[in-house]
Amino acid sequence: MARGARTEGLELPTPVWTFLLPLGTSALTVGVARLAAVLACARVARDRPARTATGPGGRGRRVTGLVLLLAGASSAGTAALQRGEAAAAAASAAAVTLVIGCALLSPWIAAAAVRLLRRPLHRLGGVGGRLAETYGRADSRRLGAALTPVVLVTAFAGVQLSATATVDEQTGHQASRALRAELAVTAPGGLPTAALDRLRATDGVAAATGLARSTVVLARKETGEPRLERLPALGVTPRDLPKTLDPGVREGTLAGLRPGSVSVGADRARSQDLRPGSTVRIRFGDGAERALRVAAVHERSLALGDFLLSRGELARHTTDTRLTRVLVATADDAVPERVRAAVQRTVDAVAPGARVGAARPLEPPRAEGEAAVRLVSGMAVAAIAGLAALTVISTLRLVRAGRRSELALLRVLGMVRGQLCRMLAAEATVLVLAGPVLGAAVAALPLTALSFALARSLPSLPLWQAVAVVASVVVTTAAGTLWPVRRDRDRNRDRDRNRGRGAGWRAGGRLRPQPVPGRALLSASDRPTRQGPCGVRCRWAAAPASRRRSRCACGPNAP
Repeated sequence: MARGARTEGLELPTPVWTFLLPLGTSALTVGVARLAAVLACARVARDRPARTATGPGGRGRRVTGLVLLLAGASSAGTAALQRGEAAAAAASAAAVTLVIGCALLSPWIAAAAVRLLRRPLHRLGGVGGRLAETYGRADSRRLGAALTPVVLVTAFAGVQLSATATVDEQTGHQASRALRAELAVTAPGGLPTAALDRLRATDGVAAATGLARSTVVLARKETGEPRLERLPALGVTPRDLPKTLDPGVREGTLAGLRPGSVSVGADRARSQDLRPGSTVRIRFGDGAERALRVAAVHERSLALGDFLLSRGELARHTTDTRLTRVLVATADDAVPERVRAAVQRTVDAVAPGARVGAARPLEPPRAEGEAAVRLVSGMAVAAIAGLAALTVISTLRLVRAGRRSELALLRVLGMVRGQLCRMLAAEATVLVLAGPVLGAAVAALPLTALSFALARSLPSLPLWQAVAVVASVVVTTAAGTLWPVRRDRDRNRDRDRNRGRGAGWRAGGRLRPQPVPGRALLSASDRPTRQGPCGVRCRWAAAPASRRRSRCACGPNAP
């Protein structure tokens, strides 16, 4: 109730079937997941193991991905020509389509990213970097599958955060450019209308404008469907308005703003096909519907609202006729401190308790219930972001589980744990670098279109939010790639310790052979076998140049 999501005394119905919705949703989710698993494994199950493909994919997948990318770009272009919810819906569709297209093209994208990062991987990762580069080129499908959820998280977070930040930033810029007054008069319960005339008669005051906030209802059609939209409206006193507030008039003039007329925002006028002399029908808070003549079209609608009304017209349909704020412009030759003191004495006589201060940009207009909508939207975005992060970790864990035999084979061939960790770290680096870059590129196109449609500007994102997005990608990628390796290493170490096995450990009164990985990575064919002191024939580890004498991998002289 504090946020306006529910009014006091409202009793929400709770039928019995609503308690069964979670069960139905869970059953549907499990069914869809099983169907997706069957469809995903059907082709692989039909192929023989020796003929299982590890390359990027077929021509159909590539063509479908390119078609989806073109469709996403077309949807972004459509969003630039719309406004409001239509533009947001088109931009969201463009983002989803682009992400799906990148998912289909992810094997080729992953292979290209590995080729671009080849030299850094070789130089910084050593043997592990070379193996990561070889694996990325040989099995780009699996690396692309790990890249897709990273792109999804980055694109989703970028679109959601940047869209809101861009609108808020442009609203602040418009509010700063619209302000012309030097002083502002406010009171806890509002100012009476009589205070306006007294302020205009004060020495050093060039103009005074009274402001009042309200909400109107506009009936319109969107995609052929009738809709009722509650919009904020600002009531002003038209006299000397350009001296205190500049709405940025593009067509018409504010001199004709009087009861029976209205100034409409440029985006609203374009979407409703309105121009000076047209008629627009709006409904006020008391339920009265009026046909108002459009006197002007103003540009700074984000800061002032879509409808700029005369204070007299607004007072006819409200019970509270007091002014929420009065903007005061001082004369050019006046002393600011003296004018401020004179204004304070004037308002003390008319409205005790009123405060006079430096004029600040107007707060952005908020429609009724917008705070509750933002709260619910924020909760939904947080839930979806958490689900997307969980998807990243789950996908990376599945990829890691599918490579268990491969990693075990590398250990048998002599790859030490440090080299294995460096290889996985190199692969995680490819994901961390390529995923955010591709996700930002996917989000940039629909965001640019949406920002142009809503604020006529380029998209923006605060630095701390961008850092938070990148940090979340790094943390989730590390959690899905490196943490399982460390957990398996600790588990194997504890298991060997409990069983009494390992190099140099005696169990059951005799030394059990335990092959130890070599110090350099060699193939199985390059490593000779010989009977060691323990009587067991095993492979030999390659010694460094300073210790070229081969030693048994299971005896007391094991390295």
